[in-house]
Amino acid sequence: MGVFSRLSDIINSNINAMLDKAENPEKVVRLIIQEMEDTLVEVRSAAARAIADRKELERRMAHATREADEWQRRAELAVDKGRDDLARAALSEKRQIAGTLDGLREQHKEVGIGLEKLNDDIAALQAKLADAKQRQKTLQTRHDTAAHRLRARSRIHDGRISDALGRFEHYERKLEHMEGKVEAYDLGHPRDLDREFADLETDDHVEEELAALKARMGSPRADANG
Repeated sequence: MGVFSRLSDIINSNINAMLDKAENPEKVVRLIIQEMEDTLVEVRSAAARAIADRKELERRMAHATREADEWQRRAELAVDKGRDDLARAALSEKRQIAGTLDGLREQHKEVGIGLEKLNDDIAALQAKLADAKQRQKTLQTRHDTAAHRLRARSRIHDGRISDALGRFEHYERKLEHMEGKVEAYDLGHPRDLDREFADLETDDHVEEELAALKARMGSPRADANG
């Protein structure tokens, strides 16, 4: 398949349709990008040759134009010197060169048209290539995300993690049982004697402070008790 045939196929291709039919979209995108890059190199080479051809035609056109001008000058000189025979010969040479110059101009025009088409094709190919690379990046991102999610899900459903969590809960229950035993020892035991007497002394102090407060405030009940 020639470069321009491949170029036409690529430009007219529907990347979405190709990916929809592919069993391995990532591989298909890589192949598409490789084909586009190879084709772009060949098309650029063709454009470079066309530019070189155009420059050569321009050089030959300039040379032919100078030759035609020179034969025109000679024809005028021959007429000025009364040599019509030489003037006719000079004009004949100029006519031949003019024909050659017309051919060169036509070739130059065709090369220019071809270059414009190549420029359009290169622009279209670059747009397709950019689209393919963007899709490759999107596919890679989706692949990476799916891979991370798959690893996370596999960890969540990993039996070893479930066993570890179960052992942790079992350990928590053992701690709660031990704490319950500590609290159970305090149930049903008589209060400490020191604590009992301290409470009695505290009650006496409170009663004394209450009586003094009532006395200061002139409470009738305090007088009655006195």
